[in-house]
This record gives sequence, structure tokens and C-alpha cells, in this order.
Amino acid sequence: MKTSPPSHRLTGLSRAAALAAALGLLVTGCSALGAAGDGSGTDPAGRSGTGRFKVALVTHGGEGDAFWDLVRKGAEAAAAKDGIDLTYASDSDATAQAELVRDAIRDKVDGIAVTLAKPQAMRGPVGEARRAGIPVVGLNSGIDAWKSAGLLEYFGQDESVAGQSVGEKLNDLKAKHALCVVHERGNVAMEARCAGVKKTFDGETENLYVEGTDMEATTGAVAARLRQDSTIDEVVTLGAQFALAAVDSVRQADSKARVATFDLNKDLVEAVRDGDVQFAVDQQPYLQGYLSVDALWLYRTNGNISGGGVAPVLTGPAFVTRANVAAVARFAADGTR
Repeated sequence: MKTSPPSHRLTGLSRAAALAAALGLLVTGCSALGAAGDGSGTDPAGRSGTGRFKVALVTHGGEGDAFWDLVRKGAEAAAAKDGIDLTYASDSDATAQAELVRDAIRDKVDGIAVTLAKPQAMRGPVGEARRAGIPVVGLNSGIDAWKSAGLLEYFGQDESVAGQSVGEKLNDLKAKHALCVVHERGNVAMEARCAGVKKTFDGETENLYVEGTDMEATTGAVAARLRQDSTIDEVVTLGAQFALAAVDSVRQADSKARVATFDLNKDLVEAVRDGDVQFAVDQQPYLQGYLSVDALWLYRTNGNISGGGVAPVLTGPAFVTRANVAAVARFAADGTR
């Protein structure tokens, strides 16, 4: 199990100073929300004995995936603004991720933000958090499952809509045969992306399942499929680093296929600028991390629920192409896009 260390602690309000002055208002504004756990050691706003909120961000991010660095940076920025003690943990194994959520419950955090890549595996721990009085919000994966799972809010991209947008884009580019590369089998968001492409793309679409934790094997598998079928003229990947690998695959196979992708990072921005990748669909992971943590602070301090608890807050899709990549590049250079 991979558990990342807690983020650095940030200076917040002193319990002995500003919190004491605001206590009357917090009692009025937050008493209806309930405190985490059994309420022991918490003030009327649900804060721990230190006077600071504790929030856990638990994702299914795999080790070495730069995408999750962006999610974490956004979460840390919100935590810094709100005076939150944030911990981040991730595991690509669904059972292990569920146990990380239970760890957060045992730690009596004031809020949990979680991804639902494998929704069924998360139902149990999410229910346990709710019974402990801990609000849970979703991000990134599980847009079709967050309400039934009992989450308070959801921040992310509608992957089906994003996939359909890619299919339409491929039609505009006159593509005929698309290979959709799935790097994590069973991930509902990835399946929805490829299904969305197939729904609107006028040409042929096929899925290729690869082991995303082994980039060399992924590159080889894509190259092998391109050698087998020269009619494939478009490779669609579901993560920025896999797009860069696919560029190498195309070269290895001496294929004329072009590469397009979901998601973005600094290196991918350069690949779009250079023309190696046609376009990227940006779901703004930094924003997902930021909004999920900030939403928990708003809920605990003011009872706010983004989307009213009935609609997701969408962070994408947005297309990044050679025509507009310069506007994104400076943010990517800072590690926030």
C-alpha cells in the first residue's frame, strides 16, 4: 500500500485568539452540521482540539503519475488558504484505497475527499464516514455514482461528454480508425471516455488494454498493434504520459497514425506545441483538488453545498490545441496545469 506523507502544516487561526471571538457565530452557523466522530475533542464548528480542520484527500492515483501531483497541488493551495491540516494518500488498488479512507475515519478527520474509480469498493467506507458524522465529497472519478454512494458534492469532468467531444473532434480531423488505449482496466472513468469516443466518432473505434504501471510495456503494446493494422490512423490515450509514450510507439512502428489524448502536463504542453500530439482534453486536475478541499471548509464553516447536492460541478472538458497552447504553457511551467 502506498501512503504519501502528510502535507506540511500551515499557519492558521489561533484557537486562543480569533476563534474565541468568532465562537458565537460559529455555533449559530454550524451547529446543525454535526461534528466528526463522536464529537469529543471538537468545538461547535467540528474542529479538532488544535483549532484547525483536518481533511484527508484519498485517491486511486498510481505511483509516479504526474496527474495526481496536480490534484494534490490544488488541494494544498486550498488548505493553505483555509488553514486546513491536509493529508494525502493514494493507492491504485481499490481495496487498499478503501482502507485508506477507513484510516482517515479512525483519525477523526473533519472531512474526506475521495475518488470513485471503483465505486462499489468505496461504498462501505463512505457509509462508515457518514455514520461517523464526517462529510465526504467526490472528485475526478465516479460522476455517475457519487450521489448513490452518499457523497455530499462532486467535482470533475463528465467523462462520457468528454469522450463524445473527442469523437466529434476526430471527425473534424477526418480520422477513420481510432485506437483508444486504456491503461487501467475496470476504471469507470476510462471506460466512459472510450465509450464516448465510440458514440460520436464516424469511423472505427477499438480499445487496447495495457498495463499502465509499466510504461515500456505500454509503448511496446501500442507499437505492436500499429504494426498489425496499418489502417489505425489515430491513437487516443487517457493520460498525458501515455500520449508521450504513444508518440514513441508511432515512431517504433513506422506508422502514420496521429496521437491525441485526455489530460495535460508540462511535457504534454510542449508536445502539443511541437505538433507531436494533436490535442489534449484538459479536465483541470488542479481545480478538482482545490475545489474538493475548499468545499469541505465551506460546508463545515457555512453550510454551503456546491451544486446544491444534486448536480456535479464540472471542471472540463476543455481542448488544448496548437492554436491555444501558448495560453496554457505558463501555468503548466508552474506545475499547476
